[in-house]
Amino acid sequence: MEISTQKQMPPAVQAEEKVASPWAEAWYSFKKNKLAVIGMMIVLFFILLAIFAPVIAPEGINDQKLDARLQAPSADHWFGTDDFGRDIFSRVVFGARISLWVGTFAVMGSIVIGCLLGILAGYYGKWIDAVISRAFDIMLAFPSILLAIAIVSVLGPSLQNALIAIAVINIPNFGRLIRSRVLSVKEEEYIMAARAVGMKDSRILFQHILPNSMAPIIVQGTLAIATAIIEAAALGFLGLGAEAPNPEWGKMLADAKQFMIQAPWTMIFPGIAIMLTVLGFNLMGDGMRDALDPRMKS
Repeated sequence: MEISTQKQMPPAVQAEEKVASPWAEAWYSFKKNKLAVIGMMIVLFFILLAIFAPVIAPEGINDQKLDARLQAPSADHWFGTDDFGRDIFSRVVFGARISLWVGTFAVMGSIVIGCLLGILAGYYGKWIDAVISRAFDIMLAFPSILLAIAIVSVLGPSLQNALIAIAVINIPNFGRLIRSRVLSVKEEEYIMAARAVGMKDSRILFQHILPNSMAPIIVQGTLAIATAIIEAAALGFLGLGAEAPNPEWGKMLADAKQFMIQAPWTMIFPGIAIMLTVLGFNLMGDGMRDALDPRMKS
């Protein structure tokens, strides 16, 4: 009869062994951060709000009822009505689509272009690094919102041009971030071994260096979406973003500023929507940074 000499591991040790991969460990750490989970729930709420806007909104975004102008919040109109008698709740719900669309795609464009330039600058160095880095420095010398206003002024006021402007002004942030990562990762032994066996630069960059640099990009991207939403709202408020009758939150604030005293709800609810969305992305981004950055772990 054989006697098993293998010791039974305590449940706590077994639980730790299940968290094997770095991404699983990061998710485990993220879930323990209550503020990060709250932020994720807020973001998911607005994503679902945007997806199911036609089902949730009780009225059309452009349904005008002039006899119901500037009505206070009630059972018929939860957020009240604006100066054209349009239901503010319906417009806020549909506005989530525009703000999330602009924020997400602007940041995605910034990540693609910024990472490409940052990888080239960090990996090849020399004059390529000098040219790209000086271009980033010049762009960062201008306040971001002023640079966005200048770009939209040249291209013309529209939601699409506002998206392009927001994407452009965020390129240096991602470019410098990925450049710093490439400078450190390319000196690792496995990269030097890949070079020694004759692996092509493109394969080294996109199969080894870029995947090992994604953690800070994901964190920065999440935080950048919050900034992009604010910038889109600012451009809309200045009349350089979404045009009427689109229910973009910044444009709604601009249209409602003349009724701030008479009908404050026309500004309060779009403002709250902006605040909560930005808060959700910031909380989630901070939680992701704590989970993915080894220096933040105790």
